[in-house]
Amino acid sequence: MRAKVINEVPERTFALIFDRGDEVVSTLERFAAEHDLSASRITAIGAFESATLGYFDLERKDYDRIPVTEQVEVLSLVGDIALADDKPKLHVHVVLGRRDGSTLGGHLLEARVRPTLELLVVDSPSYLKRVCDPVSGLALIKIGE
Repeated sequence: MRAKVINEVPERTFALIFDRGDEVVSTLERFAAEHDLSASRITAIGAFESATLGYFDLERKDYDRIPVTEQVEVLSLVGDIALADDKPKLHVHVVLGRRDGSTLGGHLLEARVRPTLELLVVDSPSYLKRVCDPVSGLALIKIGE
């Protein structure tokens, strides 16, 4: 395990309220770039009318895409924003609840909101940077010195 204190000064906290039809991933990536977010954590609740989840296949080094074509509750959405190639990179996992109480989960690749998504972004003044791991093919967080 590696650890580093990443906050000893006040953090910036943003509340983002997404409306029906908003696309979450692209909107959040654009917001992160516009606000120079580089080391942030994300949490949210709400609902989607559709989504695409991903399950990372280590053999192929790519995501299996899991389409969600029904109204679902966002039971848990957690993730982070870190720098990759000097640009903010989003990494979000989500658990979605179906009408019958069953759940789906995975990496959030895209999603359309219905009726709302209430998201908090807490940005730290320290930097986290993603570096490509040649073994997995994933951009993993490296704690800066």
